[in-house]
Amino acid sequence: WRQLSAIPFGETRGYGEIAEKVENPKAVRAVGTANGANPVSIIVPCHRVIGKDGSLTGFGGGLEIKKKLLRHEGALFKAI
Repeated sequence: WRQLSAIPFGETRGYGEIAEKVENPKAVRAVGTANGANPVSIIVPCHRVIGKDGSLTGFGGGLEIKKKLLRHEGALFKAI
Protein backbone atom coordinates (compact mmCIF):
# COMPACT_ATOMS: atom_id res chain seq x y z
CA TRP A 1 0.00 0.00 0.00
CA ARG A 2 3.04 2.24 0.13
CA GLN A 3 2.70 2.93 -3.60
CA LEU A 4 -0.97 3.85 -3.18
CA SER A 5 -0.04 6.31 -0.44
CA ALA A 6 2.49 7.89 -2.80
CA ILE A 7 -0.17 8.93 -5.34
CA PRO A 8 -0.53 12.70 -4.87
CA PHE A 9 -3.86 14.38 -4.13
CA GLY A 10 -5.57 15.18 -7.41
CA GLU A 11 -3.72 12.55 -9.43
CA THR A 12 -4.51 8.99 -10.49
CA ARG A 13 -2.50 5.94 -11.47
CA GLY A 14 -3.38 2.79 -13.37
CA TYR A 15 -3.04 -0.68 -11.90
CA GLY A 16 -0.23 -1.38 -14.37
CA GLU A 17 1.66 1.71 -13.25
CA ILE A 18 1.48 0.54 -9.64
CA ALA A 19 2.65 -2.95 -10.66
CA GLU A 20 5.66 -1.39 -12.39
CA LYS A 21 6.45 0.71 -9.31
CA VAL A 22 6.66 -2.46 -7.20
CA GLU A 23 8.97 -3.91 -9.86
CA ASN A 24 6.55 -6.61 -10.97
CA PRO A 25 4.82 -5.37 -14.15
CA LYS A 26 2.86 -8.62 -14.54
CA ALA A 27 1.26 -8.25 -11.10
CA VAL A 28 -1.63 -6.08 -12.27
CA ARG A 29 -4.26 -8.43 -10.78
CA ALA A 30 -2.33 -8.66 -7.51
CA VAL A 31 -2.37 -4.87 -7.33
CA GLY A 32 -6.14 -4.96 -7.79
CA THR A 33 -6.50 -7.59 -5.08
CA ALA A 34 -4.35 -5.61 -2.65
CA ASN A 35 -6.22 -2.45 -3.54
CA GLY A 36 -9.52 -4.17 -2.78
CA ALA A 37 -8.24 -5.44 0.57
CA ASN A 38 -7.34 -1.94 1.76
CA PRO A 39 -8.96 -1.53 5.22
CA VAL A 40 -8.35 2.23 5.41
CA SER A 41 -9.37 3.48 1.98
CA ILE A 42 -9.31 7.19 2.76
CA ILE A 43 -5.92 7.12 4.49
CA VAL A 44 -4.44 4.84 1.81
CA PRO A 45 -6.13 6.41 -1.22
CA CYS A 46 -7.13 3.42 -3.31
CA HIS A 47 -9.77 5.58 -5.03
CA ARG A 48 -6.91 7.13 -7.02
CA VAL A 49 -6.26 3.88 -8.90
CA ILE A 50 -8.15 3.67 -12.18
CA GLY A 51 -8.33 1.41 -15.21
CA LYS A 52 -5.68 1.52 -17.94
CA ASP A 53 -8.11 3.32 -20.24
CA GLY A 54 -9.00 5.91 -17.60
CA SER A 55 -12.19 4.17 -16.57
CA LEU A 56 -13.34 3.93 -12.98
CA THR A 57 -12.96 0.47 -11.55
CA GLY A 58 -14.00 -1.21 -8.31
CA PHE A 59 -14.00 0.67 -5.03
CA GLY A 60 -15.23 -0.60 -1.67
CA GLY A 61 -17.37 2.50 -1.17
CA GLY A 62 -18.92 2.16 -4.62
CA LEU A 63 -18.08 3.80 -7.92
CA GLU A 64 -20.29 6.83 -7.26
CA ILE A 65 -18.27 7.65 -4.12
CA LYS A 66 -15.02 7.06 -6.03
CA LYS A 67 -16.18 9.49 -8.71
CA LYS A 68 -17.09 12.11 -6.08
CA LEU A 69 -13.72 11.74 -4.31
CA LEU A 70 -11.80 12.13 -7.58
CA ARG A 71 -13.94 15.08 -8.62
CA HIS A 72 -13.37 16.70 -5.20
CA GLU A 73 -9.62 16.28 -5.66
CA GLY A 74 -9.74 17.73 -9.16
CA ALA A 75 -8.39 14.52 -10.67
CA LEU A 76 -8.88 14.21 -14.39
CA PHE A 77 -10.42 11.00 -15.63
CA LYS A 78 -12.36 9.95 -18.70
CA ALA A 79 -15.28 8.16 -17.07
CA ILE A 80 -18.20 10.31 -16.01
